[in-house]
Amino acid sequence: MLSTDSMAPLVATSNEMLQHAVYYHLDNNSLDNALFFAERLGAQDKTAETAFLSALCHFRLGDDRTAYHCSKAAGYRGIHLGCSYVFAQASLRMGLWKDGITALEKSRGLWPTKNNMGKHTAGLRMPHPDSAACSCLLGKLYRGYDDKVKAACCFEESLKMNPLMWDAFTALCDMGVAVRIPNIFKTNETLVRNFDQVASRTLSDHKETNALGNLSVPKKATRSTAQDAMDPLEASRLVASNEITSFSNLQDDGNDFMAKIVAARSRTGHSAGQPGFESLETPINHGFGADTHAARGIINPELPHAPLRRTRPAQAVDQDGPPRVGYKLQPKKRNQAQEVADISSETTASLLKASSITERKRTVSGQPVQSRPMHLEESGAPQRRSARLNVSNKPNTRTNSSVSTVGATAGRELKRARAPISNRFVRSNANVGRVVSGNRRGIEDTTNMDVDRAEGPTAKAPVVTQRVPQQKPPDPEPSGSEEALKLILDLLRRYGYGYQQLSQFNCQDALQSFSTLPRQHQDTPWVLAQMGRAQYEQAAYAAAEHHFRRLRIMSPTRMQDMEVYSTILWHLKRETDLSFLAHELIDSAWLAPEAWCALGNAWSLAKDHEQALRCFKRATQLNPKFAYAYTLQGHEHMANEEYDKALTAFRLSISADRRHYNAYYGIGMVYEKLGNYDKAYTHFQAASQIHPTNAVLICCIGTVLEKQKQVMQALTFFCKATELAPRAAQARFRKARALLAVGHLPKAHNELLILADLAPDDARVHFLLGKLYKAQNDKSQAVRHFTQALSLDPKASQQIKEAIESLEDDDGFEDSMMQ
Repeated sequence: MLSTDSMAPLVATSNEMLQHAVYYHLDNNSLDNALFFAERLGAQDKTAETAFLSALCHFRLGDDRTAYHCSKAAGYRGIHLGCSYVFAQASLRMGLWKDGITALEKSRGLWPTKNNMGKHTAGLRMPHPDSAACSCLLGKLYRGYDDKVKAACCFEESLKMNPLMWDAFTALCDMGVAVRIPNIFKTNETLVRNFDQVASRTLSDHKETNALGNLSVPKKATRSTAQDAMDPLEASRLVASNEITSFSNLQDDGNDFMAKIVAARSRTGHSAGQPGFESLETPINHGFGADTHAARGIINPELPHAPLRRTRPAQAVDQDGPPRVGYKLQPKKRNQAQEVADISSETTASLLKASSITERKRTVSGQPVQSRPMHLEESGAPQRRSARLNVSNKPNTRTNSSVSTVGATAGRELKRARAPISNRFVRSNANVGRVVSGNRRGIEDTTNMDVDRAEGPTAKAPVVTQRVPQQKPPDPEPSGSEEALKLILDLLRRYGYGYQQLSQFNCQDALQSFSTLPRQHQDTPWVLAQMGRAQYEQAAYAAAEHHFRRLRIMSPTRMQDMEVYSTILWHLKRETDLSFLAHELIDSAWLAPEAWCALGNAWSLAKDHEQALRCFKRATQLNPKFAYAYTLQGHEHMANEEYDKALTAFRLSISADRRHYNAYYGIGMVYEKLGNYDKAYTHFQAASQIHPTNAVLICCIGTVLEKQKQVMQALTFFCKATELAPRAAQARFRKARALLAVGHLPKAHNELLILADLAPDDARVHFLLGKLYKAQNDKSQAVRHFTQALSLDPKASQQIKEAIESLEDDDGFEDSMMQ
């Protein structure tokens, strides 16, 4: 039985393996598997990191309460950033704003100072959030806690660190905060550096893959290789075996060259010139057996122990040293070593050709820049694993292969042949880094100085002296990553300006901004929805319906903004289309609150207000923060003349969204119905401050003032409403009536003629024209329009007949027909 001390390394290794299994399943979205292994890890490793993984799995599975419980111990105290972040996210979903705020504030000292944007790639992952993500989450919590000032500060801080935090920007716009778009979506050095490093790593990996593809030859799978692949602790051994196998397969099956090398090494024994093997106890001749499988690449898993005890830095330092074994060969082996050198030279030539495009530089004198030594390129800079593979693993493939095939002389030739490969790879990575760090010009000057010294007599001093004053120093060119980032940020500025203008209800500016987007971006569901909302806010229901119809064709399963689409169809009185939309939405997403809103609008259009109320209440049960569902519920209560319940519903809507102007409008309508014009004016005014370009709200303010006998002030609002919505018949009608009331007959006549074209079948328009002609003593025209009004609205026959009979009387313009 193993002792506790001997078990400790195994337990630590098993914990690491379980952690890798959790991340593997999280990355592959196998959340149940990830949770299973996270619980196994938590059973034997009681640490905060383990609690974070378990809480993360529960959170992604939608189990917010369990995630809250698992991360509370370390998260609420702020001693582990991952736990605090998951705890805050669970608190945000559960509405526990104060708990989440406390956790993030206590863990502020653990927030990373560097931006992680650009570090999430196919080969890299950052499990813990950076400061931008933490600030954004903290802003959401403060917003839920109704602390608008702190929320705005957190969102602003998040955007300063990372302008790609789109939800922080939209939150500021939804809160009504004035933001300056150019100051938000702009590049910074951190982002450029991060993305340029990603481009450098991608280029390096691409070159590495191409080089390995050129060197690799199909080989037979062996039992030892399969066993190594199943052993997680033997990864490096498997790599070494594959490298040796790939080289040995370059030999023909009938070639006994490897057997001869083994025999020669067994005769020569150890060499004093092999410092890497002197300190190892593994015998040199243990590397290959004498069997014939060695030439076919079938490697015994027990063989290559000695090379694997070296660390990566040791390999990198030792790559330029002499070959490790087989340094003494007889002259007849020279031909075999020369063939290997030829293979390496061909590979070097192909790689040099592939990388020559990015290495095309010249000095002031026109001479090509020579490759700098590798130690000058990478002095003190830490290397990523792929970079180390480029520098050391490529030559080591040949070095390990040459262990059994070439001697010291041949080894030096191989070293000279592969030196340009490593330099080329290192220079390719270094050039990308220079562009990001902003020191490209200085490094180029240094390189030119080195090349000029190397050229010596080749460069002519008088020519250089004549050309230097005439040639301007080249400006540092922006990298490809920087240009791509500028392109993305320019696109985000257009998106952001359109969204900001729409949030401020400057609908025309929003439409213009969205129309400047490229066509492929305009034809996306999100943009179509925003353009449809902008048209809807302008009461252009036909144009809004066109955008939403395209949206439904492009994304038939989208639920977001479908409550607005159903309201548009309600305004257009398209009962069939609205019923069909509600049926589709309910069938596709039974638990979507937007679907229940659409069904409620369908019942409302059918005048079944009780069924509509049930649907709207169901929508609010599914989403208690769905402000628009409360508003629709309030309108249905108004239709049933249940004004107290309507006020309650509208107030719940305001509590869910303080900038939901529809709820203020609803409360104003209730107070107007109740005859409380002062409160009605207050709520209409509040709604108009949120949505200053809504002609209906401005018209309602004028109506309340008109009912308070403040006709001149009301006329001002009616004029403004007609300017905002020239084709709005209701606003123009009220304006014409106000002009008649104050005695501006010519202006009133012009407005009524326009109104007759806009609403030719409206009995109120003809009745008002009859009143106008009566005031102008044009009795024939007055009788004509009174008669048209009677034919259009027979229910008002009594009032119209009284008007015709009183043509000789001056009874003013107040009449029940005009209400």
